[in-house]
Amino acid sequence: MEYMTVREAARKWRVSERLAQQLCMDGRIPGARKFGGAWAIPTDARKPLDPRKVEEPETEPPRQQDAPVSDASYLTPMPLMNAAFVPGQAMEYVEGIEDPRLRDIALAEYYYFSGNPEEAAREAAAYLSHPDLSLRLSACLLYAYANLSIGQIQRTRRALDEVRGTLAAADETMPPQLRAAAVFTVTTAAVLLHLPLPEEAGLQEQIRFLPPGLRMFALYVQAHQAYLSGDYGRSLGIVETAFAMQAETYPIPSIYLHLAAVMDYMSLKKPEEAQAHLLSAWELARPDDLIEGLGEHHGLLGGMLEAVLKKEWPEDFKRIIAITYRFSAGWRRIHNPETGEEVADNLTTTEFVAAMLAARNWTNQEIADHLGISPNTVKQYISTALKKLNIKQRKDLKQYMLR
Repeated sequence: MEYMTVREAARKWRVSERLAQQLCMDGRIPGARKFGGAWAIPTDARKPLDPRKVEEPETEPPRQQDAPVSDASYLTPMPLMNAAFVPGQAMEYVEGIEDPRLRDIALAEYYYFSGNPEEAAREAAAYLSHPDLSLRLSACLLYAYANLSIGQIQRTRRALDEVRGTLAAADETMPPQLRAAAVFTVTTAAVLLHLPLPEEAGLQEQIRFLPPGLRMFALYVQAHQAYLSGDYGRSLGIVETAFAMQAETYPIPSIYLHLAAVMDYMSLKKPEEAQAHLLSAWELARPDDLIEGLGEHHGLLGGMLEAVLKKEWPEDFKRIIAITYRFSAGWRRIHNPETGEEVADNLTTTEFVAAMLAARNWTNQEIADHLGISPNTVKQYISTALKKLNIKQRKDLKQYMLR
């Protein structure tokens, strides 16, 4: 009998690797065998029935090219981001989406936010030229960011250009929901890359046309923008407003909002408040392995991942740091040339954290207390960072650190 791996089965059935492994452990896949620490699944095994459904379709649901498209239809962009799913049930939510096109986009989202950029890019690629604007915008945003971590920078640039071109070409005939989706996508892409916003972008005026989950993420984008301008109080106010207005919990936007609050509180030298928000983000992220956001924001979190996650969840911490290195390398290849800034790219994550806090006027003792290391170790990290950056004075670190 021929076998396939859990990863191959997950791709074939379009589920997460975690779910495929759980199905093996639950004995729901006939013929699955465990060799050492890995499962082997018969290549002809079918995806088990969803117990919530009476019947399983005889064939795989049609891909996007087989689905009917209506010019008058308006599909929700980023359906998983917009979903108030129960933490721990993200994949079940994706599988329960009836429209195959939205299900494909939601699957790409799940792959992306769980730190699997290759799979995310592959799923999103099928929709880069789709006639439905909502699907196309979602695909371009996911494809652009996924390719940062893969190192395919030209693909990222092409996807970003497509998004910008869509907004630039918009006219008064475009429905307000679609214009809002275009503005949301362009603004999200620019702000998170710390790039200047196009003149056509005006997210504040468009938020009311967004569905509730995207509205929450749009508020995170605005909070991030306020943070970049140094207005940490305003950024925190936006975060608090977002949480106060939500009728349900939208896990993905909420994770990012909590991370924005961590950024703000660390900039205000309030690590206890920052830690509370980091733990809240982790509680939402951990059940579905939605760790991408933590890796993306590492440099802005002021060592909070090291202080909170490294000891209690060392394996998760290692995976998050791996995301950080991959994402940051691509991020700088877009950000640095377009802005003319020289955000450091040759420091370890720990050296970057120490240098980042030093650039924000934290003393060696304060950094040591926060990270749980000795002041001498902090001094060594900062000294190494200065040598790598070819500068002599601590005050000059600011020009190489994230804003």
